[in-house]
Amino acid sequence: MGVMLKLSKPVDGKILRDTVERLRERFPYFYVRAVPEGNDLIPVENPLPMTVRNTWVAIRLNAEESNFHLAAWKYEGQRVAFEISHSLTDGAGVLPYIKSAMYLYLSQKTGEAFAPAGFRLPGDKIPESETGNPFPDLDIDSVEEPIYQKKTTADFYRLNRTGEIEPQIFYLKLPEAQVIEYCRDNDGSPNVFCSVMLAKAARRCDPEGDKTISVAVAIDHKAMLGNHDNYRMFANVVEVDFPKSRSLEDVMKACTIARGQIMLQAQPENSMWAVKQRKALSERFAQMPLDMKTGAMSKMAGSPRWSISVSYANSRSFGPLDPYIEELYLMGEPGVTDVCCEIACINQNFFLAILQNFNSYTFIDAFLEELKLTGIDCEVIGREALKLCGLKAF
Repeated sequence: MGVMLKLSKPVDGKILRDTVERLRERFPYFYVRAVPEGNDLIPVENPLPMTVRNTWVAIRLNAEESNFHLAAWKYEGQRVAFEISHSLTDGAGVLPYIKSAMYLYLSQKTGEAFAPAGFRLPGDKIPESETGNPFPDLDIDSVEEPIYQKKTTADFYRLNRTGEIEPQIFYLKLPEAQVIEYCRDNDGSPNVFCSVMLAKAARRCDPEGDKTISVAVAIDHKAMLGNHDNYRMFANVVEVDFPKSRSLEDVMKACTIARGQIMLQAQPENSMWAVKQRKALSERFAQMPLDMKTGAMSKMAGSPRWSISVSYANSRSFGPLDPYIEELYLMGEPGVTDVCCEIACINQNFFLAILQNFNSYTFIDAFLEELKLTGIDCEVIGREALKLCGLKAF
């Protein structure tokens, strides 16, 4: 996964390199390499510098070209991106790092003395809630199965017709006020709104298709259970289905049904059960030889499970840094879906990264047409081949 920003001025590589190294003190858990130990891989301190490259060309993490880090920086003109192995953290964990990086970088670049409130900076004490067990007060082993669990749709609609993998990314900008007003008028929220619009676009592309469009909406189990600080990766999804039999012409009805499906699944008891299941899976994996474990995890990570995924990490503002940041996008490999929609918000605008694993304008054109029907202004900022860092096999 990754985060990309467009700044108001071209990126200064020397200042960025200094910033990245200074952050090691505050975020030591990102400056690691993975090493085998018994039947497991563990993160250990990596004293080599994290790479900061003046290019948009992708490299491999966990390899010599990335100094064996599980993260890397790159920049080009006014754009700068931080890319990581998703095993390190989720979107909720990486955004505080990005905000702190921009604080240090822009402080040195502009000479401004920004207020430090809300930023995690070198010299701060790192709280236990950030790095320790995210759920210290929960008796996970005694958690009982929740009353409602949604059955996953197995035969879901596939948007990649050819099966050829050629990932693309589209950058879109929508006014925050217009989106929020539309959501308010149609019983939605940003992730519900995007789920419905993406499902409508899929139907527009193939009106005769009879399979259920399955949308995975990201949630953060840490936040659901009261811990908003921890960097560890406890993201998961709730599932929203759009069967052929349900008309999408009534947007309010579609949003209401989608919101209801999400609310049924996004409950603390469901999150506690999910954590218990993850713990059980980890214990089973602990018994496997390392090569068998990494093979199984790789297969799981690459097996399609939904038509579309939607993720909305709460960004909203970088505080006093907002005037220096023009665009913000979150990015992820569309490995388990054919299309991903990553939502970010800053400077009174939503920035959507639409990622698809096929090379075609058909779906994005259909999505833009659906947005046009809402009356919401949409600016297509750009489109390019997706060039996220890969991960060298262990």
